[in-house]
Amino acid sequence: QVQLVESGGGLVQAGGSLRLSCAASRSIFSFNVMGWYRQAPGKQRELVARITIDSSTNYADSVKGRFTISRDNARNTVDLQLNSLIPEDTGVYYCNAISVNLQNDYWGQGTQVTVSS
Repeated sequence: QVQLVESGGGLVQAGGSLRLSCAASRSIFSFNVMGWYRQAPGKQRELVARITIDSSTNYADSVKGRFTISRDNARNTVDLQLNSLIPEDTGVYYCNAISVNLQNDYWGQGTQVTVSS
């Protein structure tokens, strides 16, 4: 069973930065794509950023230019750098991974990000 463990969330003032990390229990080369999603209170979970096995990336329009997703193949981690945070970025951030055969979808337990105004 694959485990994804997120870390790095917390409380930060608007304009500040955080770095989230997602550690996988096996090689991230076994995943076709990995991503970060978030869910704000009362809202649906939404895609924030994702990175493919060949390191192609895409971002939600709301975070372009502020967030950066990256992968470290040696450490089996996918990180999300959050800069210029705004209160609307508040939510639980979840790591997601889809297996290379596209048949399995894995989620972490989530990490809370709270941005105060």
